[in-house]
Amino acid sequence: MKAIVIREFGPTEVMRLEEVPDPRPQAGEVLVRVHAIGVNPVDAYRRSGRYRALPALPYTPGSDAAGEVVALGPGVERWRVGDRVYTDHRAAGAYAEYVCCHEDRLHPIPDGVGYPAAAALGVPYATAYRALFQRGQARAGERLLVHGATGGVGLAAVQLAASAGLEVTGTGGTTEGRDEVIEQGAARALDHHAPDHAERLAEAAPGGFDVILEMLANRNLAIDLRVLAPRGRVVVVGSRGEVEIDPRDLMSRETEVRGMTLANTPDDDLRSIHEALFAGLQEGTLRPVVAEELPLADGRAAHELVMRGGQRGKIVLIP
Repeated sequence: MKAIVIREFGPTEVMRLEEVPDPRPQAGEVLVRVHAIGVNPVDAYRRSGRYRALPALPYTPGSDAAGEVVALGPGVERWRVGDRVYTDHRAAGAYAEYVCCHEDRLHPIPDGVGYPAAAALGVPYATAYRALFQRGQARAGERLLVHGATGGVGLAAVQLAASAGLEVTGTGGTTEGRDEVIEQGAARALDHHAPDHAERLAEAAPGGFDVILEMLANRNLAIDLRVLAPRGRVVVVGSRGEVEIDPRDLMSRETEVRGMTLANTPDDDLRSIHEALFAGLQEGTLRPVVAEELPLADGRAAHELVMRGGQRGKIVLIP
């Protein structure tokens, strides 16, 4: 099969499309023919070598794949050949024509949901759900700010929050991106590049936001703390560096900053996340947005796009 192989950490040039042996499922494993691959920023961080937990070299990147079951290892009972499935964040080697993983790392794709959309679920939608409901404890009627709402996680959060009855404000750097945020259910979308961005946020929620999902904490966390409601919660989903804050902004209104990473999710929480995603897809309240589909051979371009930011939705590779 064809797969992208990384033999050294570094720039996108270290990604090479190679012919490698087809994987064979062992006990408890399932072999999936991949029809679509979701590209995540964490894939680029690992490839560059700038990540706290790095895979052993050589390796094939990616965890988000969607496809059909083609073979079962001994002892597999949950799946049948022909089932449509997507992988979660615990899978590995998704940038390939086939992926092999434990049966517990697969989830069903509802009828009517295409493979490119399903490839957007494993990391982005699970991250958004955990940040919003499990870490942020968001409730209907609360005011939510999705600070950086135009990417895969941000748009997922907007859809999840709107369907749960929150008042959503999103931010984006382009007019097209902000239009997409509104289309996906936000009450308003603001330009986070505007010189008066902090003032506009304060005007959008005069009493403050109850929950903020922060995609770039090194740039925005200090602003977030100034526009939180009393006892509000900031959930840090992403950051690319250090930040300086004034602790008095936390003290005066008894607000909180909570971190999250999907890798820390307990199994029971992860199970409830994917059950909720399946229900939302069936009901039509969740509609993964695919920004661009590229052939597997263009993996380098996909990594450049996902790190550039500004796209509206998910970057997907097609084997």
